[in-house]
Amino acid sequence: MTTHDLYVNSPGAGEWEVPASGAARFSWDYDDGRDRLLALYQKGKDKQWDGQLRIDWDLEVDPKDPLGTPDEAMSLYGTSYWDKMNEAERADLRQHYASWQFSQFLHGEQGAMVCAARIVESVPDLDAKFYSATQTMDEARHAEIYGRFLHEKVGMVYPINDNLQSLLGDTLSDSRWDMPYLGMQVLIEGLALAAFGMIRDTTNKPLPKQILAYVMQDEARHVAFGRMALRDYYKQLTQAELREREDFVIEGCYLMRDRLKGVEVLENFGVPKAEAETFSEQSDFLKLFRQLLFSRIVPCVRDIGLWGERLQRAYLDMGVFEMGNQNLDLLMAQDEEIAEKLDAERFAAEEAERTAEVADAIAEGEREEAEADSGR
Repeated sequence: MTTHDLYVNSPGAGEWEVPASGAARFSWDYDDGRDRLLALYQKGKDKQWDGQLRIDWDLEVDPKDPLGTPDEAMSLYGTSYWDKMNEAERADLRQHYASWQFSQFLHGEQGAMVCAARIVESVPDLDAKFYSATQTMDEARHAEIYGRFLHEKVGMVYPINDNLQSLLGDTLSDSRWDMPYLGMQVLIEGLALAAFGMIRDTTNKPLPKQILAYVMQDEARHVAFGRMALRDYYKQLTQAELREREDFVIEGCYLMRDRLKGVEVLENFGVPKAEAETFSEQSDFLKLFRQLLFSRIVPCVRDIGLWGERLQRAYLDMGVFEMGNQNLDLLMAQDEEIAEKLDAERFAAEEAERTAEVADAIAEGEREEAEADSGR
């Protein structure tokens, strides 16, 4: 079965071509480079892992409730549409929502892989090229993992959301070398990290929790990389150049906020688009979800030096301005700790299981020996 067989709606053409612009840059300076970036590059090498081995794919997943989604989290909850649904239809809705969420994660990870490769090509500094090469591998692994989860466990895929595709197109088609950093490392990765974290911390299903925790461990490094590189570069820009970047961030944040409605899902259940938009806007759960999703973006934007008046007004309009005070370093450290704790728990359980097997084998051998002795 191919991916196209699993799409709920047609994704259109088999390929999406974004015209490349800007220069490929080579550096003949092979000196050590910046210590912070090279340390991150070393960490990127040390932390590579195999998604086939680190994740326990034998864990069962109910495709009708892959994430353990509560009723209150469904945007149709409390509406006449929800009241008319039977339990089987509500289970179908949960499957579609989980598929839609993880499909956007999948498409976003492919976009991140392409953007990381573009950074390798276009960034002028060799230390940044080195780190971006490790990130390209990370993003390939993430796309592989999300694709496998959707294929094997959910059995359904949604096309890329229009707003996510628009932001990816703008990010990749810009000729300025810093724009893939800004669009991907700050906006798309920042939003994804917050979404991953909310699901990781609320799901009661072990497989998606594992997947999200391990992916987030990688993503914490990627956001740190974007912060380092852009903070250094933006100190050199004029006010006019900074304003151009702020305009890009404002437009991108509105696109990302509007991406998170899942209207496509409701339309597949017979809800007219206008009503679906209204239900998504009025859902208390989704209002909170949309707000919290900017917990990683706003402090990062402020940290890299984009904090002009127009940008601050936009964040006030979105109701996320106060998130500029979040401690990004603490959030990233927590992401690392959660993944390492999961590993420790899994390895401890596996070690206990192996110890029990050895003990059983020894006991069985002793019984057989005792029986043999008694028969002599």
